[in-house]
Amino acid sequence: MKKFLLRLLSLIVILLLAWFWLIINPKPAFAQLSTINYNNTNLENRDFTNTDLAGVTFVAAEMRGTNFQGANLTNAILTKGVLLKANLENANLTGALVDRVTLDGANLKNAIFTESTLTRSRFYDADITGADFTDAIIDRYQVSLLCERADGVNSVTGISTRESLGCR
Repeated sequence: MKKFLLRLLSLIVILLLAWFWLIINPKPAFAQLSTINYNNTNLENRDFTNTDLAGVTFVAAEMRGTNFQGANLTNAILTKGVLLKANLENANLTGALVDRVTLDGANLKNAIFTESTLTRSRFYDADITGADFTDAIIDRYQVSLLCERADGVNSVTGISTRESLGCR
């Protein structure tokens, strides 16, 4: 009985010390106050030309015909988006998450997709002249389709589209 009481007292002291430590040494969680969220938004034919959209989220956004020409989309999240015939010419999507996005008929001339994740995305009839896909993660099937029409050199990075896709 004496051992039981000693263990119970030890447990209570440990819990009190842990509680006291949490009260004295709080670590608040900081939210990103400047984060813009376009989730589930209709942005059809909207003009974001030369806009800084770094880190912005576009989850399940409708972006048909949207103009992102020259936009900074580094580390942006564009999952489940529809970018049919969108203009991403000269856009910087370095480190962006472009998962399950439809880019059919999009203008991707000189776009930078370095270190982006482009899984389960479609690029049918997209103009990829001069686009840089260096170190991007793309489904093999899409890479094979992109290699069929890969052409040009990116005007910013100096990397050829074929080289960045690993075309043979």
